[in-house]
Amino acid sequence: MKNKKIVLAYSGGLDTSVMIRWLKDKYRCDIIACVVDVGQMEDFNLIKKRALKSGAKKVYIIDAKEEFVKEYLYSAIKSNAIYENKYLLGTALARPLIAKKVAEIGIKEKAYALSHGATGKGNDQVRFELGFKYFAPEIKIIAPWRQWNIRSRSEEIEYAKKHNIEISVTKEKPYSSDANLWHISYEGGILEDQNNPPKEDMFQLTVSPQKAPSEPVFIEIEFKKGIPVRLNNKKYNPVELIHRLNEIAGKNGIGRVDIVENRLIGIKSRGVYETPAGTLLIASHRELESLVLDTETLHYKQILELKYAELIYYGLWYTNLRECIDAFINKTQEYVCGKIKLKLYKGNIIIVGRESKYSLYSKKLATFEKDELFNQKDAEGFINLFGLQTRFESLLRKRKINK
Repeated sequence: MKNKKIVLAYSGGLDTSVMIRWLKDKYRCDIIACVVDVGQMEDFNLIKKRALKSGAKKVYIIDAKEEFVKEYLYSAIKSNAIYENKYLLGTALARPLIAKKVAEIGIKEKAYALSHGATGKGNDQVRFELGFKYFAPEIKIIAPWRQWNIRSRSEEIEYAKKHNIEISVTKEKPYSSDANLWHISYEGGILEDQNNPPKEDMFQLTVSPQKAPSEPVFIEIEFKKGIPVRLNNKKYNPVELIHRLNEIAGKNGIGRVDIVENRLIGIKSRGVYETPAGTLLIASHRELESLVLDTETLHYKQILELKYAELIYYGLWYTNLRECIDAFINKTQEYVCGKIKLKLYKGNIIIVGRESKYSLYSKKLATFEKDELFNQKDAEGFINLFGLQTRFESLLRKRKINK
């Protein structure tokens, strides 16, 4: 293994800090730590020092925030991607991008292997490895959690202490969290008991609805072709807009989810998520679509949205099917342009206004008052034709019963 390299997707947390030392001792080769900034708001200088102190030969810090928003989060917004009606896929969306960047470093460094910190029970192992296989199919993959004898976070902590590895996790606070621009997730520890509510001091992006302001906050989000472009008539760059919406929604207690979800591996797990900006954006985007999309397109898109969310959750981002669904979704977004006005109040999102030059809503048609466009007598013929099969089936059945 002399002169060979392993590139590790490094976060600076417990798992990957321990893995630098374990990989170095196990394979007797250089470990290169690759840190991908997807908006986790970390001290990357500190993370770099931690990686080097843990035994890394080299550390890459890659700023991928804007790419994360434009190439991944925009797709999630346009597709209203929510897994099992609750999870806005923050971790699942970031993993393909991280895998891509790690694979690119692996190719650049002519690495012997690529590695990650995902466990053998979770979804992330699939998301990382499918990304590695797509971008660097010739490079070996090493997953320490599937190889080493460490079986718990407590054992990891003991290993870290034994080898003087700097970590921020303690036995008293063993739950795991993952943060990026879109969300923060929490799992493990006390959260594994379904009857344990999360402690209030755990949350970082949101206040509880009870502690939110007593006065409602009104905002307006403008979309262009399904993409958010302005907040309260002010234009922000993609990353700044997410940050600003996280701040506004978080202060109003919006964006918390507690879910028992079905992992890809076949295990049910409990996760607690904070996705303030995402919750606002998808709620607004859905309202705008209801205004501008015709019935058949809207209903068919809703069917595909379920599959799209599933593909993201399963780690199937780099697939032909995902690209094909994207092509359909992007076509539907041509007229998803306009403004949605929201009232935010103690965890609630209330729609107070909708506006689009492509609106298919007509007050003249929808009114229950007198109008000149719709002849109500025409409905009789429509119902007769629409109900023809129902009436014909009923008549035939009655004849057979009476014989």
